[in-house]
Amino acid sequence: MAKGGQDSEPRAATRNGASKPFISPLTRRILTVNLLAIGTLVAGLLYLGEYRRSLIDNELQSLEVQAQMFAAALGEGAVVSEQPSGQYLVSDIAYQITRRLVDITDTRARLFRADGTLIVDSRRLGGAGGAVQIEILRPPEDDFDFLDALLDKYDAFARAISGEGPLPKYKENPLQSASDFPETQAALIGESAVAARRAGRDDLVLSAAVPVQRYKQVLGAIMLSRDGENIKTALHDVRLDILKVVAVALSITILLSLYLAGTIARPIRRLAIAAERIRHDKGRKETIPLLTKRRDEIGDLAISLKEMTEALWLRMDAIERFAADVAHEIKNPLTSLRSAVETAGRVSDPAQREKLMSIITDDVARLDRLISDISNASRLDAELSRTEFATVDLAGVLGAIVDLRKAADRDEDAVVQLEIVSNGGLEVQGIEDRLVQVFRNLIANANTFSPPGGSIRISLSRHDGWLVTTIDDDGPGVPEGKEKDIFNRFYSARPEGEKFGTHSGLGLSISKQIIDVHEGVIEATNRRDSQGNVVGARFIVRLPASE
Repeated sequence: MAKGGQDSEPRAATRNGASKPFISPLTRRILTVNLLAIGTLVAGLLYLGEYRRSLIDNELQSLEVQAQMFAAALGEGAVVSEQPSGQYLVSDIAYQITRRLVDITDTRARLFRADGTLIVDSRRLGGAGGAVQIEILRPPEDDFDFLDALLDKYDAFARAISGEGPLPKYKENPLQSASDFPETQAALIGESAVAARRAGRDDLVLSAAVPVQRYKQVLGAIMLSRDGENIKTALHDVRLDILKVVAVALSITILLSLYLAGTIARPIRRLAIAAERIRHDKGRKETIPLLTKRRDEIGDLAISLKEMTEALWLRMDAIERFAADVAHEIKNPLTSLRSAVETAGRVSDPAQREKLMSIITDDVARLDRLISDISNASRLDAELSRTEFATVDLAGVLGAIVDLRKAADRDEDAVVQLEIVSNGGLEVQGIEDRLVQVFRNLIANANTFSPPGGSIRISLSRHDGWLVTTIDDDGPGVPEGKEKDIFNRFYSARPEGEKFGTHSGLGLSISKQIIDVHEGVIEATNRRDSQGNVVGARFIVRLPASE
């Protein structure tokens, strides 16, 4: 894999070795969500129930106006007055007038007398009672249109779930009368009426009936009818336009979804593959792609994973070194203990045996002390990662440590002095117990190396956002070139005369670990006089001050 995250994407494989699908689950989910949203919108747009009703209403209004024109023409031209029968409609004249008007309106007209008898039907030739009937044939149907059939099914389903019932069915008897149609019955009592019915699977028959009057006397009713082909064509055209727009929107949505999925799913897959290879003991040759060109959360995730991987490698290295150091440190007292025990079994001199028992006791105590310190050191890292930081008054902490030191003063201990220079807040964010442990370790270390009657001087001040604590002693100082090594685990340089095994060599290492977690710095140096001679050691602890 090339560095910098520019490597080509390796072939994805599942843990059991099977190839992963071409479209990742995340890509499928993005596509599903986006397509579901646009699909819901399209479903709403394709259901044109309200638009269909408005078209029907407009057609019915148009038919009613035309019927009123028919009724006015018939009332003026097809009505005669005779005594004693009064006014009545003349069938032949009404037929001629109706035929002329039907030719220009493309409707079917039926005229009923006041008694309900059909006297004119524009689909019958030869006037009233003519023997020939005109049957308007439907145009020859094209091949089956799947889209139209699908839309018809969708309309039926949408009307069903919306609670909109089907239109009443149109029925035409061989011998028609005004009683067959509610709208003509209404017209015969002087009221205009319209009706919409269905004929066949999804065809419409629209009709309007108007009374034919002369001098306010209802002489009959004229009913105009028309099919709903115009409405069906208008709905089809609108839906076709919607589907064209939807096809474009759908294409854009799919392309954008694939682009979005590519910018999310593909880099995540690369990160997962890299993590999987690292998990399968590929060693440090496998690295997490940086994806440095991305300035988003995935780029941040890549950086975090890389830093986490590096931290894990460092932690593993530290654990290996710690295990090696522990094995080395434990092996020394165990070797001494084993030799003393084996020798004690062969020695008969009481004085020599007592000396060996003293060695055994010291070695056991050293092992106990060493194991306790190792246990504390191993738990420290986990504790520091779990414990939340709080505001710590560093001046109060140092003051309390010094007061306790003075209360337990022993003749052989060095005198501890504290100086606090307050030019700002002296609080830090941290774990108080662990900071106390650091300063107690440093003071104890200074006391160990201080000569009898010596002193330990502690100062606390604030500089450039840091709280700086210095601990000076009058001891022999730090060996040249060992200023950093003394913070290593099990560092063994101890003052002359100290009994071997008194200290485990973990104190300064633990202190540095605690300060590192607090994002601070701990260092050691030597104090020198005017001639350049070492007059003592100085430990400096810098911690970031609270805002």
